[in-house]
Amino acid sequence: MSKRREVKERLATLDEINSVMKTMKNLALLEIRKLEMFLDTQRRVTTSIEMTAQDFLYFYPQIPAQPGHQQLLIVIGSERGFCGDYNESLVTFLNSQQLQRETLMVVVGRKLESKLLENFHIAAFIESHSVAEEVPITLQRLIEVLNRLQQAAPTKIGQISVLYYDDESEKIRLRQLLPLSLPEPELTYSHPPLLHLEPTQFLTKLTDQYLYVLLHEVFYSSFMRENHKRLAHMDSAIQHLEKDTARLRMRANRLRQEEIINEIEIILLSTEVLSANDKSFHP
Repeated sequence: MSKRREVKERLATLDEINSVMKTMKNLALLEIRKLEMFLDTQRRVTTSIEMTAQDFLYFYPQIPAQPGHQQLLIVIGSERGFCGDYNESLVTFLNSQQLQRETLMVVVGRKLESKLLENFHIAAFIESHSVAEEVPITLQRLIEVLNRLQQAAPTKIGQISVLYYDDESEKIRLRQLLPLSLPEPELTYSHPPLLHLEPTQFLTKLTDQYLYVLLHEVFYSSFMRENHKRLAHMDSAIQHLEKDTARLRMRANRLRQEEIINEIEIILLSTEVLSANDKSFHP
């Protein structure tokens, strides 16, 4: 009886774990549905600003970039686990890059930070988001950290790059944010843009706006890939759990059958003993 009780307790535990995993899977699906809408809108905004910047730079290519020699790398990982090899793949990619020793590294996501602490010097850590609605909060934290590092750096930060999981290509991408790096324009512009600001001032404001919008897209894209990874991880775990549950149920049935057989044997033996006693009293 004790063995069957242990199996039943184990089955109850597996059923609870299965329920939790299915809930996590449904939450990942919900986040993916929300992010599909966010990403589509964000990419259109990014494309619109890029076209504006291309139009401007087509007529004002001589405006110099802001001077600076310090490099800064933003690495975007996950705040929560159960997303497969998401963070491990980022660490592997980062190990393959030849970073300059003076490169400042800003890590986003608690799970990624724990994997980077041993091999990399982290200038700042930022707590990440768990749902899509928290992305602007994470971005605000990042902006505050960037401003603080800019003030504390011995030399001006001249290049900012971001390492993240791009959902569109389903690959890890190292992307330069600043100085402004745009694809070659497909169009030629016949008339210069009508500006109400000095060209240098306009470029500064446009760059700030572009950086803000692009970081939104990067965070949404990264979070989308994280949830796709989590969904696949949950599917695999649930399938494995259901196989274990099926095996345990079969074992519980076998143990129950053995108990029934033992009970029948005891009843038969008891019947034989009673029959023998009856015969001894009635010769």
